[in-house]
Amino acid sequence: MQMLARRLLEAIYEPDFSDNSMGYRPGRGAREASKKLRDELFLSRTHWIVEADIKGFFDNMDHDWLVRMLGERVADRHFLRLIRKWLRAGILEEDGSVINPTTGTPQGGIVSPVLANIYLHYALDLWVEKVVRKACRGQVVYQRYADDFIVGFEYGDEAERFFHDLPGRLGKFSLEIAPEKSGIVRFSRCDLHGSGRFVYLGFDFYWARTRRGKLTVRRRTNKKKFQQALKSLKDWLNREKSLPLKQLARPLRQKLAGHFNYYGVVGNSQMLSQFFNAARHTIYRVLNSRSQKKSYNWDGFKAMWKTLDIPNPKIIETLQTQSPCLFPAQS
Repeated sequence: MQMLARRLLEAIYEPDFSDNSMGYRPGRGAREASKKLRDELFLSRTHWIVEADIKGFFDNMDHDWLVRMLGERVADRHFLRLIRKWLRAGILEEDGSVINPTTGTPQGGIVSPVLANIYLHYALDLWVEKVVRKACRGQVVYQRYADDFIVGFEYGDEAERFFHDLPGRLGKFSLEIAPEKSGIVRFSRCDLHGSGRFVYLGFDFYWARTRRGKLTVRRRTNKKKFQQALKSLKDWLNREKSLPLKQLARPLRQKLAGHFNYYGVVGNSQMLSQFFNAARHTIYRVLNSRSQKKSYNWDGFKAMWKTLDIPNPKIIETLQTQSPCLFPAQS
């Protein structure tokens, strides 16, 4: 039933959703979203970035607001009543008690992602694009992926005004930002030494020079995400290390290929190589811990590694963005 409801809501809302809403939508992935944002920042006159994190978004969506939003495009009362029942469905705790939530979306529900997009379409997307952008004298760059969003501004005072107004706008819909994960970052091609970096979709975004000396927006694997991916690989290996090597090989290839496919963006070859080397040493140590006797020396491990057919890291993305004209520095 939730699958059918999701398809119905997607058919209704897809034409309405902003092109800057990238998460949980057909044909849109996180790596493609990061490239789209990179291109827009590269070609725009953006000099300031507002990065904000919504605290516990999926647990704090207001049910009344969501049903009211759905009512803007859905007239079927029976369908709306069904959505409200899913929203209020009880959660069974480990001690056997049942909690009936008054906020949030169905935990693990198939319909939850599209409901989240509808909620933030009204609460955030329309406000940024119809109100904030029109009130700014400079350029504004905006992208949202689920509850993670970035807003770029040409002028610093407009970035400050948006950051000041954002808690009030979100508070109207029972949402709040996490102060420790939110702020304003100087991000300008005109001030390379003073320009900072921000984190979005697992990447650090920053201005840098190419080998030919041209300015460009680079993305590299965020260090925290790097460590989390390595820890996840180590934890999985420790759980499964008793399996025969042939059984470990296939899921191991899939895990490493998934990492390389996502982070294989232009300019990120160094971090890919670092992860590949760190993963190999992690696998070497875990395999040697399977018994009291050491299974491999390094030469023996390298020979065995070839039989696993593990993919080498490579850049799978291409950039075709034309270099923009140089913009004058902005305040």
